[in-house]
Amino acid sequence: MTNIAYDKFPEIVVPHCDDSVWQGWSAVTDALTARLAGRQKTVLVIDCYPGVRLDEMRAALVSSLNATLMLNAETARHDAEDLHHLLARNLTDDRVFGVLSCHQLSEFFVADKLAALRQQIAACPQGLIIVYGPGAALVHPGDILIYADMPRWEIQQRMRSGEMGNWGADNQDEDMLRRYKRAFFVEWRVFDRHKTPLLKRLDYLLDTTVANEPVMIDGEAFHAGLRQATRQPFRVVPFFDPGVWGGQWMKEKFDLDPGAPNYAWGFDCVPEENSLLLRYGNARLEIPAQDLVLLYPRPLLGEKVHARFGAEFPIRFDFLDTMGGQNLSFQVHPLTEYIQQQFGMHYTQDESYYILDAEPGATVYLGRRTKSDPQALLRDLHAAQRGEKAFDDARFVNRIAASKHDHFLIPAGTMHCSGAGTVVLEISATPYIFTFKLWDWGRLGLDGLPRPVHLEHGAQVIDWERDTQWVMDNLVNRIEPLADGDGWREERTGLHEREFIETRRHWFTAPVTHDTCGGVNVLNLIEGSEAKVDSPTGAFEPFIVHYAETFIVPAGIGEYRISPTAHSASEQLATIKASVRA
Repeated sequence: MTNIAYDKFPEIVVPHCDDSVWQGWSAVTDALTARLAGRQKTVLVIDCYPGVRLDEMRAALVSSLNATLMLNAETARHDAEDLHHLLARNLTDDRVFGVLSCHQLSEFFVADKLAALRQQIAACPQGLIIVYGPGAALVHPGDILIYADMPRWEIQQRMRSGEMGNWGADNQDEDMLRRYKRAFFVEWRVFDRHKTPLLKRLDYLLDTTVANEPVMIDGEAFHAGLRQATRQPFRVVPFFDPGVWGGQWMKEKFDLDPGAPNYAWGFDCVPEENSLLLRYGNARLEIPAQDLVLLYPRPLLGEKVHARFGAEFPIRFDFLDTMGGQNLSFQVHPLTEYIQQQFGMHYTQDESYYILDAEPGATVYLGRRTKSDPQALLRDLHAAQRGEKAFDDARFVNRIAASKHDHFLIPAGTMHCSGAGTVVLEISATPYIFTFKLWDWGRLGLDGLPRPVHLEHGAQVIDWERDTQWVMDNLVNRIEPLADGDGWREERTGLHEREFIETRRHWFTAPVTHDTCGGVNVLNLIEGSEAKVDSPTGAFEPFIVHYAETFIVPAGIGEYRISPTAHSASEQLATIKASVRA
């Protein structure tokens, strides 16, 4: 296999804002010093997402501004034990699953301690007062407000390295799955609620993702960048992760670290955790892609999608690579009522497997074999979980041949997994953590620990009617021709009645016109080296997409066109497009 022109660091160019960005702590300090000059009393608030390195910021910025009074908001936070009691219901005893938090950040602080900090500010007659740290805006709204944001993937890397634990917990050595659970179910929810109104009114946005290389932009430039993203096709920054079953295809095709044992996952469109790179002249700002969803959901998602999902991006594209690897865990996703009642999530993970590539003999496991007994299947799974035997998948589960460009639909409640020797483009709803493993082929994780199996959850959501005939009739290559023209044809490849995501595939050797029809589109170039995405009316600059790259077309774009380039003019090209069913 050879490398392809896959862009791992896609950027959005933001025009006319080059004078509103500062790089390096010295430039940031100078800009703020100039802003503060001549003021008698000013409260500078630097609120932060958890994961920001406060020691670095305090040493390089806070201590350099010659403040009369410096206050760390975290001194008013509840201690670790009190926070644990407060969050016990949400964290549960489970290693993986919690309950989504509805807390407000103020609940994590001691009211009397917040009041004492406010009194110190009131008692200071003049000079510069700096309040910094997560929750700083709870102490004072700020005469000048800076928000230091942090992408979630970077937070996870800092957790994995042992640099940090969860916010308000001294747990750097705790099982990573439990730390991720606390972040996913509690911290990210609470801090997103807290930061959203702050991002709407901030004076400056501070990016400290790269150690000792901060980038700061003013509030107008920050919002200009987000608005620019809603006016053009764009990509988020992909990230990749090894796993016990991972393969070698992405490593070689995408020019990833050759020293990694494998890459199991490639998250190419998960805005909740991906970054967004905004280019301002010579400076590049990295922010959570979630900021775009939180602040501009209507032009991004469209009216109907926003009305249904709120400020959540409901479509996920990712890669599952078992090429030269192993079977995925045998699993099932919860039914809607189960995910609502057990975990507080309002929609579930319906998904599909689009086979981007496959070795000869590759298979997908999907649904129950006809005439197999559900109770016998569960008994066999329980025996396997106890280590008494291997699960007899050949007796109980359909094993279906998988070839390149096949498409398997997987509505929640369907037992499934991809076998070895495939590269899956997984197209799904966003609540991706809610996977109930039924059998993991007797493996340990890369951490040397048994991988968690959730058979008790899974047994309650399996749809036993999805036997061999039903699966073949409803879930395998449900391809329906829709339209064709000079040099192109369109097919519907996926829309089960229980799923809200519709997928359409276009084969083309000539330009194809698309329309968002008022809802966000997510596409991947599944065949061909590259294509050009442009506007028939010139509404945005032409955008080049390469093989296997996922890109987002905001709802407000309306009509757009995808064409071969001079480089790919002799090739057969294809895209797959996902949208939310009206």
